Amino acid sequence: MGRPRLATMVDTTRARTRRSGRREVRPALARDTIVDAAVDLIDQRGVEALSMRNLGAVLGYEGMSLYRHVDGRDDLLEAVVDRLTDSLDLPNEPPPWEEYLTDVAAQVRKLALKHPRLFPLVATRHPAAPWLHPPLRSLRVVEHLLATLRAQGWTPEDAVHAYQAFSSFLLGYLLLEVAAQGQGTAPPEARIDEGTSEDDAAPVTGRDREVDVHDYPTITELRPVLERADTTTEFNAGLRALLRRLSQLAPG
Repeated sequence: MGRPRLATMVDTTRARTRRSGRREVRPALARDTIVDAAVDLIDQRGVEALSMRNLGAVLGYEGMSLYRHVDGRDDLLEAVVDRLTDSLDLPNEPPPWEEYLTDVAAQVRKLALKHPRLFPLVATRHPAAPWLHPPLRSLRVVEHLLATLRAQGWTPEDAVHAYQAFSSFLLGYLLLEVAAQGQGTAPPEARIDEGTSEDDAAPVTGRDREVDVHDYPTITELRPVLERADTTTEFNAGLRALLRRLSQLAPG
């Protein structure tokens, strides 16, 4: 088995930062480099280990140097989640909805199992749509899912119900699965800033505060339906579906 990527990065950084005469050679900092290092750090040590000081040490820089490329810890966590969700391959011409949802579910599960310490951050509210239920940090994914269902003839109400049922099952199951690996969920102090409600004047940090939900036309169109989420009805519908499945397994 090879050495962990983070250990290799530390050794490489140390080698590059050895003094050659009076000049110190270090790798140039860039936002992508910082985000990649943050993903590796969290994968190996957990979200609570992410700090500008720790990340700077990995990269061979003072922690303050990172602020030239990221706005702070929340901005960095947002970028890390974006890096994960942007890796999902969402087709330009989606197949029929059953095949489409099966593929999305398989990709998200693969992502969760590859990054179990990061995955709980995917299930957080986006500040541009704190009313979205269940919460999913990537509006790109939500928009693609809802737009696909609408393009395949689903009504606004049915498309929203499908999103809610699918996401509730997927996120709930995968959060339990990564917890069973001993990863738990992100502790409160380590969670990404989840934004605010419209009645809450608390500040929102990170670059996600600059996202405009109107850039996602299907989410904007279906917002009135999404905001009417009835979790009791959703829970009971999911329970009935489960009981119907179990009735096929029951003896007699």
